[in-house]
Amino acid sequence: MTPLTNITSTLRAGDSSVGDFKTAVAAHGYRALLRTETRTLQINVGKLCNQACHHCHVDAGPKRIEIMNRATAERTMELLSRSPTVEVVDITGGAPELHANFRWFVAAARKLGRHVIDRCNLTVLFQPSLEDLPGFLAEHQVEIVASLPCYTADNVEKQRGGGVFEKSIRALHLLNGLGYGLPRSSRALNLVYNPLGAFLPPPQERLEAEYKIQLRQRFGIEFHRLFTLTNQPIMRFADWLRLHGQFADYMDLLVNHFNPQTVPNLMCRSLVSVGWDGKLYDCDFNQMLDLPMPNKRGAERPTVWSLDSFAGLAGRGIATGSHCFGCTAGAGSSCGGTLA
Repeated sequence: MTPLTNITSTLRAGDSSVGDFKTAVAAHGYRALLRTETRTLQINVGKLCNQACHHCHVDAGPKRIEIMNRATAERTMELLSRSPTVEVVDITGGAPELHANFRWFVAAARKLGRHVIDRCNLTVLFQPSLEDLPGFLAEHQVEIVASLPCYTADNVEKQRGGGVFEKSIRALHLLNGLGYGLPRSSRALNLVYNPLGAFLPPPQERLEAEYKIQLRQRFGIEFHRLFTLTNQPIMRFADWLRLHGQFADYMDLLVNHFNPQTVPNLMCRSLVSVGWDGKLYDCDFNQMLDLPMPNKRGAERPTVWSLDSFAGLAGRGIATGSHCFGCTAGAGSSCGGTLA
């Protein structure tokens, strides 16, 4: 096994090349990461959001103007119709519900028989003109994956802004009233925890049990599962780390907790991430770094216009960088929670 000390030293110098992570993977007996068949289509419809969270890896906010146009949306759904291996359509943003074509996306994907996930920040449900959105989501059996970084107001609002916690609790009550998150309900309501600082999440199963006790006792709220996500050292969180002089230490933490057991289950192996402009990536984090999905030598970078289907990508290489240590540290991290 190759020691990782040299990798850590390189990262301290601010290097983000692909070699460091590849070295760590190879040191544990893995060959280069390759894609399997595409099972999840993640669509980032844009960076417009009603919030501007401190940890946001998308750098989303109320003033962002990057929004997927209708032609790109229709092309994405056309490719989905030709992609029988894709089982899940995961719609994200920004706040994806603010996109003019959000409901069209949901209805089109459900008509094709695909499971749909809405990455929801909860407070968006109280935006003007979205009052009937919870009913729409329930009608179409959309799984809601909702951000809630803590069960106390102080911790949530340190990360997400004043008044967010109270609105989040109101939104969860509203969703419970529609059957979301209730025991034995088919309307899935899952919550997402990410750390408030430069540390790894606690064990997912233990934290989920604590969330269920606290939210039930304090507010009478029910939900199905809790996903723990490691903060990625990119975009807004990377800026926060540098501002507080913690970037190098945080990268040390991620590198020194590299867990080879997470590698076979990395989400990039079976997920395609579509950017608001139609460019294709191996994951949402690569998208934010503009690290494109590899293509044949000499060919243009992959987009929704250059493919005939999202199926058939198995065997292709995966673009990696030092930020990938965020997905492989400890128990691992993905859009569906821990990996190991």
